[in-house]
Amino acid sequence: MIDFPNIQSPVQYLYSRNGAEVHILREDLLHPLISGNKYRKLKYNLKAFEDGNYSAILTFGGAYSNHIHAVSAAGRAFGFKTIGVIRGDELTEKIVQNPTLTFAESCGMELRFISREKYRQKSESGFLDAVKNEFGNVYILPEGGTNTAAVRGCEEIQGNHTFEFDYICCAVGTGGTLAGIINSAKKHQKILGFPALKNSEYLYEEIKKYVYNDNFELIHRYHFGGFAKQNPELIDFINKFKRKFGLTLDPVYTAKMMFGIEDMILNDYFVEGSKILAVHTGGLQGIVAMNQKLKSKNQPEIE
Repeated sequence: MIDFPNIQSPVQYLYSRNGAEVHILREDLLHPLISGNKYRKLKYNLKAFEDGNYSAILTFGGAYSNHIHAVSAAGRAFGFKTIGVIRGDELTEKIVQNPTLTFAESCGMELRFISREKYRQKSESGFLDAVKNEFGNVYILPEGGTNTAAVRGCEEIQGNHTFEFDYICCAVGTGGTLAGIINSAKKHQKILGFPALKNSEYLYEEIKKYVYNDNFELIHRYHFGGFAKQNPELIDFINKFKRKFGLTLDPVYTAKMMFGIEDMILNDYFVEGSKILAVHTGGLQGIVAMNQKLKSKNQPEIE
């Protein structure tokens, strides 16, 4: 039986500045391999998978996908077959150079590499029909794991120990995690999403598909050039943050959010006396690959 207990993550105080008090919700501590928002997104999807007697879970992701990492880990932990459709057919010969894909394969995930052009068709009915014809009775999870079941799981991120906060801040990829937080928020809470992607204005309408209210705002200016992009300023921020608070931030999502929060505090975005809760969504598995990339460019690495 697949069992994902409803765990309430601890809240860690960080600092007070310009009249605002900042805390972080340690969702990264939920599970050693299925951490953060991936734990939440998978919970009810795995229940649907188990109840439906599917033969496998098939999902999609890029070369360093946290989602691919988590799904493969869940497959190994609970003994079910997983299939990962990976963006970029050039990666077929590079699995051993990629820590995320190496891990997924070690967990028993069947990897299928397709061209980037074909990958863009992954949500189209013709593509999905072909997948079902090839793989049979599989449970199909979208890229990033966002669907109605995932949003339901992310509604459990908040609990009685977080409802005192005025602002809940969360990094945004596909929008499912933020949607769950919006749905579970109390009336006095303002939800702030920090997209990790450039040109992410479309996310507002994507999130609106899943939410019951519009008490949220997307902050688009802290993407650092786009998805998985970074610069020495961000890496320096991550390393200083770890030295000060004993806490590692992932460079794709949470670090950009925390950088944004600090900048917004310094620019008086928040009302004096505000209590801010930032959600650490995990994703630390990607640091190994990021450091490989930084080292190849002779740039400072994440400590």
